[in-house]
Amino acid sequence: MYDVFLYGTADGYLLEYDSRPSEAPSLVSYLKRHVLRSKVKFRNVTDEYDVWAAWGSSHDDAWETQREWKRARSGAIEPVWTESLGWPWGSQDYAIHDRRAVKMGRRLLVRKGDLPQDKATHDLVSNEEYILHRISNGVPEGIVDVPPMQAFPMDSNLDVMGGLDFRKGCYVGQELTVRTYHTGVVRKRILPITIHHSQEPNMLPSYSLPEHLDVKAVSVNAEKLGARPRGSGKLLSNQNGFGLALLRLEHVASFFAGDVRFEFETLDGTKLSATPWWPDWWPHEAHDSSQE
Repeated sequence: MYDVFLYGTADGYLLEYDSRPSEAPSLVSYLKRHVLRSKVKFRNVTDEYDVWAAWGSSHDDAWETQREWKRARSGAIEPVWTESLGWPWGSQDYAIHDRRAVKMGRRLLVRKGDLPQDKATHDLVSNEEYILHRISNGVPEGIVDVPPMQAFPMDSNLDVMGGLDFRKGCYVGQELTVRTYHTGVVRKRILPITIHHSQEPNMLPSYSLPEHLDVKAVSVNAEKLGARPRGSGKLLSNQNGFGLALLRLEHVASFFAGDVRFEFETLDGTKLSATPWWPDWWPHEAHDSSQE
């Protein structure tokens, strides 16, 4: 339904999520339906806080540790947190270590209109810079990249980012998720891509493209793969020639083998090509499985 960030405070918890309209119900109203007789209260505090991200300083990297991974036969991959390190997401109020990827930094909740205390040691950059930062690390976020009521968790990399628990029972979708983990196959992943004009490979668009355009795998080795590989991918968040795309792993493997290329067409008929890559921090298991 939503990808959510959970912040602890002395008085309770704050949930950060993309509140733009979508196919999912309002998160606040949905949670209220499950209170029953519990002594829990929910309220909307959107007008009280701003969300900031901080990355790149020695302070942001000091808590980062070497990643360890656990892999299932399905291709699902989990980060393994060592208990001696304590709570992986930090213990500071109104702040969390962003463990979705290495070098993502921290997320901060700040009173509306105020600036973070970190402004003295960081450069203030635009939201577009943050989007490029997470694209370069292969991190999907919000309703564009993880469409509510449609996206499948492992396809959206929530397993690799530490957002799934395959051992906790009794949540909506748990049976399908665990069955895929143990007996199914992860067939898609969200990867970062470089977007360039098909006729001019060195020319990148200087504007954002509409989301959810079909990204097609086109065979360059028809004898091996046939005239047209099955299925297509989807363009997601993108900025200035870089983006995220949901791609079939069999197509990704064929791309790195030199057997296919990725292309898509904009609404005005402009044809563009896409070059995917695996971020440096990604577990080798994910990279290797796409090239088997």
